[in-house]
Amino acid sequence: VQLVESGGGLVQAGGSLRLSCTGTGINFRTKNMGWYRQAPGRQREMVAVITPGHAANYAESVKGRFTISRDNREKTVNLEMNGLKPEDTAVYYCWTNYNWENLWGQGTLVTVSS
Repeated sequence: VQLVESGGGLVQAGGSLRLSCTGTGINFRTKNMGWYRQAPGRQREMVAVITPGHAANYAESVKGRFTISRDNREKTVNLEMNGLKPEDTAVYYCWTNYNWENLWGQGTLVTVSS
């Protein structure tokens, strides 16, 4: 049972990145899936969550810039990030709920330079 992220990196302000997460060992199509992030010295916060039926919820700070999507057949959840800002710099974690507990990926670093 694990979540594996990919796609982080360094980008200039205004640029774009796409994060991907693959879930194994879980009944993916029945799960809410999401992305959280944690900046240095700050608490982990929700970025976006998507339901099995593809309904999405976003943090106010990323609305209109980020898009979450999922492919239940491929067991992947993606985060398309546009118009990146320096304040988006953080480690981004894939998330789901498994056996009534949070299940996290290993995290992928996104750095946005000004």
